[in-house]
Amino acid sequence: MGVIALAWWQLALAALMVVALAGCTMVARLGMGRSLLIAAARTVIQLGLVGLVLEALFSAARFHWVVLMAMGMLLIAGREVMARQTRRLRGGWAFGIGTVAMFLSSFTVTVLTLTVIIGPEPWYQPQYAIPLLGMMLGNTMTGVALALDRLTDTAWRQRAVIENRLMLGQRWQEAIGDIRREAMRSGMMPMINAMAAAGVVSLPGMMTGQILAGSPPALAVKYQILVMFTITLGTGFGTLAAVAAGSRRLFDGRERLRLERLSAPRA
Repeated sequence: MGVIALAWWQLALAALMVVALAGCTMVARLGMGRSLLIAAARTVIQLGLVGLVLEALFSAARFHWVVLMAMGMLLIAGREVMARQTRRLRGGWAFGIGTVAMFLSSFTVTVLTLTVIIGPEPWYQPQYAIPLLGMMLGNTMTGVALALDRLTDTAWRQRAVIENRLMLGQRWQEAIGDIRREAMRSGMMPMINAMAAAGVVSLPGMMTGQILAGSPPALAVKYQILVMFTITLGTGFGTLAAVAAGSRRLFDGRERLRLERLSAPRA
C-alpha cells in the first residue's frame, strides 16, 4: 500500500485547528496566541523551503552539496544552543563549544553509521545522510543546550560553595565536579527517557513515518532501534564534550573561578 497523498485543503484544515487553539489561548489570556501562530507559520515556510532544497539535493546527489547543507545545519544548531542559555559564556564561547561538541559527536556517529552499518552507495547518499544527521543534530542540540544551561546557571548559584572548595585546596575539577555530573545527567536524560518509553508509551517519529510510507513494521522497527542508539551516542558524547569544555572555561590558568565570563541572565 502506498502513501495517501495529502491535498493543500487538508493541510489548511489542520492549520485552522491551530488557529482555533491560538484563539483559545488568547481567550484564556495565556499570552501564547501570537507565538503559536508565528511558530506555525515558520513551520510551513521552513519545511516548504527544506522540501524544495531536499528535492534538488536528492536529484544532484553531489558530495559537496551534502557537506554544504550539513554545515549549514550544524551552524544553525550551534546558534540555537547559544540562544537557549540563561547565562551564556561571553565572547562566542557558547556558540563555539556547542558547535564543536555537536560536530565531533554527531558527524562522527553519522559517518560511522552510514559507512559501517547502513552502507548506502555512495555512503553520503543524501536520502540517508541528511535525515540521519538532522535527527542526530536535533537531539544533540537539545542535550548540549540543557547541559550547558544547567552547568552555567548552577555554577552561578553555587559560586560560594565552589570558592570555598577551592580555598580548601581542591582542584577545579573537584570543586565543580558535582555540578558537572548533574549537567551531564540533565543533557542525557531526555534520550534515556525516550528509549525507555519507546514502543510502550509512544511510537517514535521515524518508525511512524516509515509505517505511514508503507514500509513493513519489522523493517521500521529495525531502523528505529538503529536511529535511537545512534542518537543516544551522539547526544551522550556531545553532552560530555560540551560540559567538559564549558566547565574548563569557567576557570583560568590559576584555577580561579571566573564568573565574569558569563553574561547576565536574559529577561
